[in-house]
Amino acid sequence: MSRLTGVGVSSGRASGPVARVADPLPEPSATPAPAEPAAEAARIRPAAEAVAERLFERAGRVEGDAKAVLETTAAMAMDPALSSQAEQLVTGRSLPAPRAVYEAANGFAEALRAAGGYMAERARDVQDVRDRIIAELVGATPPGVPGLDRQSVLLARDLAPADTADLDPSMVLALVTEEGGPTSHTAILARALGIPAVVAVRGVLAVPDVVGAVVDGDSGEVETSDQEVPVQAAERAAPSEWNGVGATADGKPVKVVANVGSGADARAAIAAGAQGVGLFRTEFCYLAAGEEPAVETQRAAYHEVIAPFAGKPVIVRTLDAGADKPLAFLDMGVEPNPALGVRGLRVAFDRPDVLDRQLEAIAAAAADSGAEVSVMAPMVATIDEAAWFAARVRAAGLPRAGVMIEIPAAALSAAEILGAVDFVSIGTNDLAQYAFAADRMMGALAELNDPWQPALLRLIAEVGRAGRQLDKPVGVCGEAASDPLLGGVLAGLGVTSLSMAAAAVPAVGATLAKHPLAAFEQAAQAALAAPTAAHAREAAKSALA
Repeated sequence: MSRLTGVGVSSGRASGPVARVADPLPEPSATPAPAEPAAEAARIRPAAEAVAERLFERAGRVEGDAKAVLETTAAMAMDPALSSQAEQLVTGRSLPAPRAVYEAANGFAEALRAAGGYMAERARDVQDVRDRIIAELVGATPPGVPGLDRQSVLLARDLAPADTADLDPSMVLALVTEEGGPTSHTAILARALGIPAVVAVRGVLAVPDVVGAVVDGDSGEVETSDQEVPVQAAERAAPSEWNGVGATADGKPVKVVANVGSGADARAAIAAGAQGVGLFRTEFCYLAAGEEPAVETQRAAYHEVIAPFAGKPVIVRTLDAGADKPLAFLDMGVEPNPALGVRGLRVAFDRPDVLDRQLEAIAAAAADSGAEVSVMAPMVATIDEAAWFAARVRAAGLPRAGVMIEIPAAALSAAEILGAVDFVSIGTNDLAQYAFAADRMMGALAELNDPWQPALLRLIAEVGRAGRQLDKPVGVCGEAASDPLLGGVLAGLGVTSLSMAAAAVPAVGATLAKHPLAAFEQAAQAALAAPTAAHAREAAKSALA
């Protein structure tokens, strides 16, 4: 057997025969030129609509986050901007329709990838839509998970969210991908389905004659074999039963809330029982905008997401964009190192009018929503920045101002920053990326972005300690919160709310209710003292056994 190591993202150990997920279709040729470009261009929109229709059909058979993922992918397929761009490539450059779709989608994906962070992770979704439309145009089988006639371990270069959303956990023993990372939708949905998963297993697809595999979603180890491996399914816990109240077994409140960016996300969060929203990513409302949306346009977009949470807390993050997340109307120019440049709140220092109009729109949406709306800023590094933002929030008539802790300097200055604002929320995805100098989109660096890394936990502990001293809320809205075991550890570090993808809400809420806060504090101390991420995970598990 060959032994490889990746990043375990969904707990459990399973083994069995391997089923490979087909790679995308080959890159379409730019020749021959179509004899009738107008007729060739006219094929694109019906193909996209057919793809969207099938995705909507699949969405109708599932609920919660899986439904939201499939609906979002279907909406991407129907995006008129994508079809129009592809049609122009056919009529303007005489490209065949498949090649035109390929180039148009790649342009959209590259823009998202350049944006970094959460936006970059959506580039994979665009590529998935691209491949499905191309398959429709050439009459080929669309890419994705093959039909399974026996229980199998899925082996793939990567999995698009739409591939993962409606997997049958009775047939899929485990997931192994060569790419991806701990914050991917594959990781989130695998945990929700109770399927062991390991991502970023470099070289696994190059191992010859793989017939069977043993997968350990805790250690991240994958053993492949050129012989049959007995089927052993992971022991799956019964579906999480949660009463909807986020609290430890001894009644210590820990809110279990959701990360959202659209109306579909909001509906999935409500269906999952989320107690509110810990992160509303407002930049989704700007992505297709060639110019800054009017205040009323913004208000309507925000209201669609906020209104379903009447009577519940909603934390709205102001625009997280800039040189590394380009929006046409900002015209930020080119920077040599945009991930460390003018982004997030830093944009507002030069363009305070953009921030003020967004705050005006948020206040208007909040006023007629019935939700308890707070606002927080991304990419805050110092107390002066935090105080500047808080003053503008209060001037806009919004009652609560907070900031994101994504930069190590902010974590180390958490007590001072909390003195200037009402709450903080830790973005573990970016905090890990900056603490380890490791691009979270690179599969080769996925291990450094493992949220169990002790150095990351120690930064979180600093923030939790400051929150306790000042009696102010400390949230986590990175995907670290979606790991039920880690969620308990975070509570033990002083975190008072956990925000995650909707699919993870019930399991995290149920796990919090299993142990008193003192037990989670003991698990947290064990994890802090561990030398590696793998040891931290095992130490916490042992402490709670």
